[in-house]
Amino acid sequence: MKKILLAEDNEVNRDMLARRLVRRGYDVLLAENGEQAIEQVYAKSPDLVLMDLNMPTLNGWDATARLRADPRGKDVPIIALTAYVMREDWERAIDMGCDAVLTKPFRFAELLEEVERWLESGRTTTGE
Repeated sequence: MKKILLAEDNEVNRDMLARRLVRRGYDVLLAENGEQAIEQVYAKSPDLVLMDLNMPTLNGWDATARLRADPRGKDVPIIALTAYVMREDWERAIDMGCDAVLTKPFRFAELLEEVERWLESGRTTTGE
């Protein structure tokens, strides 16, 4: 069973997404902020991270950059989940180390497509 870390500070969004992912057969780990996300990656080695970019304590941008700077987090695929829609925000997310960006609100089918794509291909096969 593939492990997905869902880092999302909004409790309603976190619970809804987690339930839907579990129903699809994924083991879901949860984090409410970037610090917890980093701790979960180091302790539980998820196969993929869904990272909200606007979180308290440590935002998703900085959490992603810290993960990419550490061997324990540099290869895990990270999909940014964000309400930011400007091209500059997407580019910043990619520059910080996110592999893909989904703009909220997104369709669950769209999220699943990205999740499955990254779980199948992995991060190290994308030309990095």
